[in-house]
Amino acid sequence: MKVTLKNIGKKYEGREEFTLKDINLEIEEKDFCVILGPSGCGKTTLLRMIAGLNSITEGDLLFNNKRMNKVAPKDRDIAMVFQSYALYPHMTVYENMAFSLTMRKERKKLIDERVREAAKVLQIEDYLYSKPSDISGGQRQRVALGRAMVRNPKVFLMDEPLSNLDAKLREHMRVELVRLHKQLGTTSIYVTHDQTEAMTMASKIVLMNEGKIQQAGRPDEFYNKPANIFVAKFIGSPTMNILKGTMEDGKFVSKNKLMVITPSEEDSIKLKSYEGRNVSVGIRPERFESGGEFGDTFKALVEVVEMLGKEKILYAKMADGHELVISTPGHYKYNEGETHSFGFDIEAIHFFDTESGERIN
Repeated sequence: MKVTLKNIGKKYEGREEFTLKDINLEIEEKDFCVILGPSGCGKTTLLRMIAGLNSITEGDLLFNNKRMNKVAPKDRDIAMVFQSYALYPHMTVYENMAFSLTMRKERKKLIDERVREAAKVLQIEDYLYSKPSDISGGQRQRVALGRAMVRNPKVFLMDEPLSNLDAKLREHMRVELVRLHKQLGTTSIYVTHDQTEAMTMASKIVLMNEGKIQQAGRPDEFYNKPANIFVAKFIGSPTMNILKGTMEDGKFVSKNKLMVITPSEEDSIKLKSYEGRNVSVGIRPERFESGGEFGDTFKALVEVVEMLGKEKILYAKMADGHELVISTPGHYKYNEGETHSFGFDIEAIHFFDTESGERIN
């Protein structure tokens, strides 16, 4: 099912400001759309509006071009998976999964078929007659997914469903959810604050901040062409380095002239109107290179070295106080307290308007 949001806004009674404003979004049928953002940005509020649990102040919510603003949650053909699992502790796994169908007074044979089919897909057939307290967190999460699956909904809504799991189990469940989505082909909308979940699971990411959409698109677009400085710094670990300076004679010059960058031919055209103006550059940690064979190089003092096996993370500082995070292969030799020359891939430089924070296109 296709989900469309047109100029959606949410304002709570007694508040002057809108919690959400001018939300425009199209989620295509079979998409795995991840709504991403920091705490308090409005992502859960948006999900609850799609579910019908929160009212819509302004704008239109459409399912397959049908307006859903006033349609009751039970009539929206959606299923929601919560962060807390929300399982009934006195019921078995089977009874928890069958509950919604039992309430609808579906035939017992149909209920049994759907529960067992979902349990097989989720690999929890051996736990159907266990209580939630007798199974692990990952298994409880599968039960919550199974309870949603048996309803055969047109849209799955998931609100940070993996946040209560440990790191290794989260990684495993990410893969399982992607496999499950491919198998079912159901439109899925997934809320998280974890950029790793977004980048590894989504066919489409919607990044929000302060009640507004900052960028929407494929994961690779967020990494390779961030719309603004917020997006650039939010996506990627370690985060993108942002340095401030000005355009002088067609080149980017950092504040104390310790870093000079000659833009690519394509970027030079975009930056013509910024001559003499404040500009920021973004460089991802892995796009730095060591040594002096580059056209534009700079020196930085390595203050901390983190050894992560296949890579080393260098926390370095330039003489003007600019702090940098640089990722290098693990076999490269760097010692704390040493000053090194670094260059960078000109094609991987991102230019932003310092005042607005927007990407210079």
